Amino acid sequence: MGDRGPFYYDVADFDGSLPSILPNPYSWTKVASIIFIDSPVGTGFSYANTSKGYSSSDKKSAKDNYTFLRKWLLNHPMLSKNRLYVAGESYGGKLVPMVAMEILLGNEAGLRPRMSLQGYIIGNGLTDPNIDYNERIPIAHRLALISDEYFELAKVSCGGKYDNPDPNNVQCLLALQPIKECVNQINEGHILEPKCKRLPKTDNFGWDLTFSKDDSVDHLVLQVSKQDRQWCRSQNYESCYVWANDLTVQEALRIRKGTIGEWMRCNRSISYEVNQKSVLHYHEIFSNKGYNVLIYNGDHDLLIPYMGPLKWIRNLSMTIDDDWRPWHVNGQVAGYTMKHKKNEFNLTFVTVKGAGHTPPEYKPKECLAMIHRWLSTRLL
Repeated sequence: MGDRGPFYYDVADFDGSLPSILPNPYSWTKVASIIFIDSPVGTGFSYANTSKGYSSSDKKSAKDNYTFLRKWLLNHPMLSKNRLYVAGESYGGKLVPMVAMEILLGNEAGLRPRMSLQGYIIGNGLTDPNIDYNERIPIAHRLALISDEYFELAKVSCGGKYDNPDPNNVQCLLALQPIKECVNQINEGHILEPKCKRLPKTDNFGWDLTFSKDDSVDHLVLQVSKQDRQWCRSQNYESCYVWANDLTVQEALRIRKGTIGEWMRCNRSISYEVNQKSVLHYHEIFSNKGYNVLIYNGDHDLLIPYMGPLKWIRNLSMTIDDDWRPWHVNGQVAGYTMKHKKNEFNLTFVTVKGAGHTPPEYKPKECLAMIHRWLSTRLL
């Protein structure tokens, strides 16, 4: 399901009852066989038999994913030689290289089945919080959300460290205040879409680390009459709650009875040790081996801006194999791309023009073209 899967919900005709399911013309399953995993345990329909089993972390989640893949391929040996890529978005930017590393280490240790790992794919992924979060203010300036004066004052006062600033640096805190007022009423997932009251149990992806929560934003939204309120993307998610919690749907999917409570899009009840450390060293290890990597970012995302990957990619000391240029879909510029190389390692960076934090959700046609071309030729 979702923006990459073979079906999507008919949100246009959704009336609160069981939604209709429609075929997705831009499904990534048209160009690849995909295993979607509810991870870590407790998300989606996944479950544990003990309360302790719901405690997880990046490291445990990566090992669990590898264990699943080993068991799955042992049960489907005819697919064990298929080319394998690990893919994920958002916080998955940390987990994807960790899962890929588990596969690499397993292969080197001779564990069976040997997996034909080719590389990995990350969309708007968190890699290094010190890099990714600190690019929020520079991209806000680049996207004309804050003035040159505000940006220059913050850059000098904060020394480029805007995320979780030093509480003793009064000049920095004062410089960040007008910037906060400029951006707090902007939808950080996509700056062109309406800012809406956040649904319960959803994640703001560390936004409050850069800008403390401003309750007045929700107040401003609520003052608008129901008749005048704009459409919000979160309304599209209501249908998935109804569908996934329907007992007939769960029975058809063979969900084991009594294993989950209410299905939630973002389950905040599980115990997960969030690690703020960088995973850049995993990319460094892979850059010294012969793998292929795709890093793509929507260019209207304030949460994990595309400027973050541009910065940490430079730290990998690769040569530019194909310099910054536009790529096209149906004769129109769909974004920009550049390709980096180090011996047999290839990394392609792509922006998706007009997309937000989860690019296929905003630009499904363009993202299908992107993944198809990259898997086929490594060129966009």
